[in-house]
Parts: sequence; structure tokens; C-alpha cells
Amino acid sequence: MKSFKFNAFSYATIVALGGFIFGLDAALISGTVKFITQEFSLSDIEIGMAVSAPGFGVLFALPLAGIISNKYGRKKALLLVALLYMVSAISSALATSFIALVAARFLGGLAFCSLSLASMYIGEIAPAKWRGKLVSMNQINIVVGLSAAYFINYFIVNSLGSGAGWVESIGLENNIWRWMLGSEIIPAIIWFVLLFMIPESPSWYVYQSRSEDAKKVLRKIIPEEEIDEKIVEMEESMNQSESGQSIISQLKELFTPKLRTTLFIGVTIAAVQQVCGINAILFYAPTVFEQLGLGTDAAFLQATWIGLVGFAFTVLAILLIDRLGRRPMTIWGLAWIMLSLGICAYGFNAARYTLTQDSVSTLTIDIDKESLTPLLGVEYESDTEFKQALTGALGEADARNYSSELIQSAAVLNTGLILFGILSFIAAFHFSIGPITWVLFSEIFPISLRGIAIPSFAFITSITSYLVQQFFPWQLSNMGVTFVFLSYAIMVGVGLVILYKYLPETKNMTIEEIQQKLEVKQDE
Repeated sequence: MKSFKFNAFSYATIVALGGFIFGLDAALISGTVKFITQEFSLSDIEIGMAVSAPGFGVLFALPLAGIISNKYGRKKALLLVALLYMVSAISSALATSFIALVAARFLGGLAFCSLSLASMYIGEIAPAKWRGKLVSMNQINIVVGLSAAYFINYFIVNSLGSGAGWVESIGLENNIWRWMLGSEIIPAIIWFVLLFMIPESPSWYVYQSRSEDAKKVLRKIIPEEEIDEKIVEMEESMNQSESGQSIISQLKELFTPKLRTTLFIGVTIAAVQQVCGINAILFYAPTVFEQLGLGTDAAFLQATWIGLVGFAFTVLAILLIDRLGRRPMTIWGLAWIMLSLGICAYGFNAARYTLTQDSVSTLTIDIDKESLTPLLGVEYESDTEFKQALTGALGEADARNYSSELIQSAAVLNTGLILFGILSFIAAFHFSIGPITWVLFSEIFPISLRGIAIPSFAFITSITSYLVQQFFPWQLSNMGVTFVFLSYAIMVGVGLVILYKYLPETKNMTIEEIQQKLEVKQDE
């Protein structure tokens, strides 16, 4: 491999490691839900707060990310993000109260803008023919991080009953969730150190009218004979901006008629990536699998399949994105997501829940079994009806703490069908809208606006993600899992219709060519 190709891949790989930290941070909390709920006696809304705190934090970070990356550079912004991940991981592991945990995770959420910053940086240093693959590396690292988190959580939970000497020596039983969250610390430190090895973005140098500095970076990532032409392209793209460098004027320009198609695409893809409910599954994986009537250990084991399937289909997406194209993978991927969510909704809708004397007598949990007598032999047609009956019999705290074991004893449902639907959804997301969102964000905005545009549209993604995470436990308890999956499918359908109308193909095109194509499509 020629040196400039090696450099481009190396810089993209280092920056994309932020996706690994993000995935790790996002999914580790899924394993702690049951343990922090019991330790801090949390309600459904409080559980949502603990899980979604990073999603809330990033809402404050994204507007600043654009300003910081424009003023100080992409590299300095990424270094700040890595530092925030480190501090958050340490603080979360040492949290002594619910408020302290939420605050520490909120701080980590300030670093979640790493996804938009990484997409921006990689999109700016990647040659057009490699951009899809290199930007998608961010997504594959997210999935690797998610997978690592599920395996770490499963390993820790499984170790409790192993009898190994080290389990007692580190106090694992009483600090299980702290070890889960603390496992992020070392990877965050490694990423922070590696970021010192990357150069500043050449596009940022052009944005700052420092063309000579931009040329020095370009010599590392593209052939010498292409440098002058690339500088001219970037300067022309910059000069096409009608807004100059004012933050407010750049935001206003996003709403001008010439960017109307870009606006429709950006808003729709930003929202649909999260309204599909992906983070409800990823961030509450063991909780979701417990709804299938699986015990805690089995739920943690099944959660690892989410990581493995996600990884496999993300790799497949990266291999095919520059061959099949962004548009067909997005359109057909959204249709696949709808079908998968529909399968899940159908499977849960057919479920029935009945406690018998035999099933209650075999329970090993510490509850008053006599209080369950009025429920024996009664068939409940939905998970919400069954959970409400448990709350009436046991009280809110015991019903919540032991719902996994009680659902496992009572549920009669097609576990295989629902499991297939969930894993099919994971596959569809990671093959389509998961990686393609960030590829499109790196392509559809002019250089002069991308420092503000990408974080702004990522803000839409983040606020949608926050709402999904915050209210999922409450929805699960009050609306039922069937309604939740069905509502996700309907919202994906709306996004599919819009993107089918407006989304063009952008593969193998320079950013400047994409701008011209979007303007032409708007006039059609």
C-alpha cells in the first residue's frame, strides 16, 4: 500500500476508535440496569434518566462541537472529547448516589458528539472513492464497542457464580455495576493518547485560509499531482457559501432554498435512525430479552448475539456501500427494519402469561409467594396486564425487581420468532441506516457549512435517541412491548416514504459534485 493510502487509513482508524469508546459507553449501562435499580431503588423514570443521561448531555455538546471544531480545529475538539470520556468513566464507576451516577453519565454524554466530529474529520481526509468505507469504520467500531460491552457484562455476571478467588477479592458481588462501567477507563485513555498522532483536517486549514498548511496534510493522504486541484475544489466550495463564517448566518443558510433538499434528507435520516428504536434495544438489551421469559443469565448471554450480528452486518455494509450505493441500501434497509419490527410486534401480541402453583413453588427469589395466590391460573393477554397484576399483588418495588423471574415462569410465547425478529432488526439497522447516516452526513453538506451542519443534524439524532432511551422503561411498563415495537415500525415507514422521494445516489462522487447533484434534484 502506498504511503498516502496507509496514512489516510491510519488517521481514519485512529479517529474511528472513538466509535469503539462510544459503543462501549453506550452498551455497558445495559448490564447495570437491574443492579442500579435495586441499589438506588429506582422508578421507571429514574431508570430512564440513568440510561439516557449521556443522550441528554450530548444535546448541550453538539451545538458547541461545531463552534469548537471551527474555531480550534477538528483535532483539538476530538482530544477534548476523549478527555471527557475518561473523566466520565472514572466518575461513573465511583458514583455513590443516583444523582452522582446521572451527573457522571451526563458528562460522558458531552463526549457523544465524537460521532459527528469523527464523521466530519474522516469525510474531510478521505479520498472520494474510499469515503464510504472509511466513514463507515466509525460505525463498525461502534458495533465492536457494543459487542465488547455485552461480552464484558456477560463475563462479569457469569463470574459471580464461578467461585473464583478473584471475584471475592475485588468485591465483585457488591460492586458488579461499578466494574462494568469502569471497564471503559483504559480504552478511553488509549484513544486519547493515539489522537496526538493525527494531523489537523486540511478542510479546516482551508476554512481558516491556511492553504499551505492544508497542502502539507494533503501530501500525506493523496498523490502529489492531485493536491493543487483538491485545494482549488475546497476553496471554490468555500467561496460558494453566502454566509461567511458567522455561526448564525451559517445556520440560516441551511434553510435557504438551494439547500432545501439537503435539509429534508438531513432531518429525515437523522430522526429515522433513532425512531426505529435501535437504542431501546442496544441500551436495554438484557431487559428486552427478559421480556421473552429468559432468566437474567440467559438474557445477558442472548445480548451478546446483538453485538455479533451487528458486527457481521456492519462489516458487510462497509464492503458493499461503495458498490451497491447509499440509496438502495437505505431504502431496502428501512423496509427490512419495518418487517423485522412487525415480526416482533406480532410475536409479543400473541404472548400469554399464566402463573401456576408448580411454577410459583419452584421460584427461588425472596418474595411472599402467598401473595401470588390470586394470580394463579389466570391468563393475562399482555405483558402490561401481567405486570400490573404483579404490582397489585407484590407492590411496585418487588414487582419491578423480580419481574424477570416471574415473566420467565409465566410467559407462553414464540421465543424463536421474536428472537429472530430482534436479531433481524439489528442486522437491518447495521446494514443500512446505521452506518449510512454518518456517511451521508459527511457528504451532503458544503465544506463552508459542515462544521455547523453536521453537529446540528446530529443534534436531531441525539434528541430523538434521548427521548427513546428516557421513556422506554415507562413505555414498557405502561404501554406494553407490542405497542412499542409497532410504533417504531410506523415511524420508520414515514421516513422511508420521504427518503424514497428525496435521497439521491452519492457513491464515488466528490463533495463538490454531490452539492451540484442535490441542487439539480431540487429543481426536478
